[in-house]
Amino acid sequence: MRQHRRFKEQHPDCILMFRMGDFYELFDDDAELVHRVLGLTLTQRTEGVPMAGVPYHALDGYLQKLIAQGYRVAVCDQVQDPREAKGVVERAVTRVLTPGTLVDEALLEETRPNQVAAAQLPRDPAADAAIAVAEISTGRFTVMMVPVARLADELSRLGPAELLHAATDDGVVPETLARVAEVVGCPLTARPDWTFRPSDAEDLLRRHFGVRSLEGFGLAADAPEIAPAGALLRYLQETQAPDAAGGDDAGRLAHLRPPRRESRDENLLIDATSLRALEIERTMRSGETRGSLLSVLQRCVTPMGKRLLRRWLCFPLRRIEMIEARQAAVAAFVADRTLAERLADEIGSVQDVARIVGRVATQRANPRDLVALGVSVGRIETLVDLIDGPPAFARHAERLTSLRVTLAPLAEAISLRCVEAPPAHLRDGGLFRDGVDDVLDEARTLQHDGTTWLARYQKELIESTGIGSLKVGYNKVFGYYIEVTHTHTSRVPDAFTRKQTLKNAERYVTPELKTYEEKATTAQARAIEREKTLFDELCAEIRAHLQALGEYADVVAELDVLACFADVAL
Repeated sequence: MRQHRRFKEQHPDCILMFRMGDFYELFDDDAELVHRVLGLTLTQRTEGVPMAGVPYHALDGYLQKLIAQGYRVAVCDQVQDPREAKGVVERAVTRVLTPGTLVDEALLEETRPNQVAAAQLPRDPAADAAIAVAEISTGRFTVMMVPVARLADELSRLGPAELLHAATDDGVVPETLARVAEVVGCPLTARPDWTFRPSDAEDLLRRHFGVRSLEGFGLAADAPEIAPAGALLRYLQETQAPDAAGGDDAGRLAHLRPPRRESRDENLLIDATSLRALEIERTMRSGETRGSLLSVLQRCVTPMGKRLLRRWLCFPLRRIEMIEARQAAVAAFVADRTLAERLADEIGSVQDVARIVGRVATQRANPRDLVALGVSVGRIETLVDLIDGPPAFARHAERLTSLRVTLAPLAEAISLRCVEAPPAHLRDGGLFRDGVDDVLDEARTLQHDGTTWLARYQKELIESTGIGSLKVGYNKVFGYYIEVTHTHTSRVPDAFTRKQTLKNAERYVTPELKTYEEKATTAQARAIEREKTLFDELCAEIRAHLQALGEYADVVAELDVLACFADVAL
């Protein structure tokens, strides 16, 4: 309870999910809140201390309901093996879930980005506001300058799920931001004002991305966008890797791309009122996507394409050469239906690479994510062959060709090591193929084929001792044993140690049999532990290619939307 109290004090604005064995427990006010909100049963072990719990494997469902109702949740996990603990198991808050910082597949909507934005208002109302926007589930990170009068319009198009701002001394939200949040329909989150300090923000950004200057990202030393970008990065660190927040280690945000400055000169400006009136993504009558322009055009086959289509519709192009480049690609798909159909078949099996990469980086990936990533990236060879020819796709083909050098071997490595139908989690193992790892194979052999080893060992002992009636057996009380009848006791080797005396026989053990017994009794646990090690190693290999994987997801998304436009055109 001292542990729980300490973590609750560190995250007073969060519901604290506290891991205890196979359950996440909630205490005091948190328990009473989830009792009201989720209908969980209240219990107590100590008089006056209400508690409620959820099974650890069902956590995502409860988190989804709490986040949907606007609550923030801190998840406290056991970070020490209970078998190694002396006293209370060591715990730590491993993530903080907020509306704009979700990465788990079960908590996200496939067709919409889940973004968090940070805004800093200028002292002069006539000047521009600085905005930073990040989508932690995919690693997208952008900054921009927007006139204060258009702040609500721009954020309406971006559609953030959460908006950060610097806390004021009196705790009152600036009126401008309050109006913006109401128009956009997202919650406001106040952050310490020092996190928006330009010097602190710049230092954090430089350390995280490992650069001496931000000018390579298009941000001069005095760029106003640096302040909200740094504040946003610190917030992401605190929610995804609380213990590493503010440190030198990029930690669980290795997939986060450097902030890219977006210029509104490339896109048509659409105000919030027009966005609603044109029913681009929702109808005015029902407020639903069905019946909107987005729903009419939505024929994309990948999750990345579906999200990109929304962005393209909310940010129409205004530069003629970019518009004509898209039209040329659409025309190529319209003219060559075989190409369009083959492309649709190929990318139709591409999973949500962008978000899988995010889960790998934030250490939230599962076995199915890795196999899906291998299958998805494995399509790169065929995709290059398909689009390498038509001039309209020259830029896409060039990008995929450069990515193929590193991503094709990665896809092959995943497919060679992992089974085609992976388990949902690693609790019981079963992700890696036989023959991939000698240690894993040995553990599995002991686990599933113990009788073969015992028969072989018994044959070896009979041959070495000359005792034809010798038997190697096992029972739950005494474990493994070598049984020799009293008739042959005199022929028992010195290496045999007496273990049990029976009416007509003696039972012995040998160092080799003891070693086998230790291995056999822990085989399942060792196999699972070994798979976890192999899983971590494979994730580390994937993390070495996060930026390339992110670009691959971008190219696939673009091809998907262009093919979608061609289908609609026809």
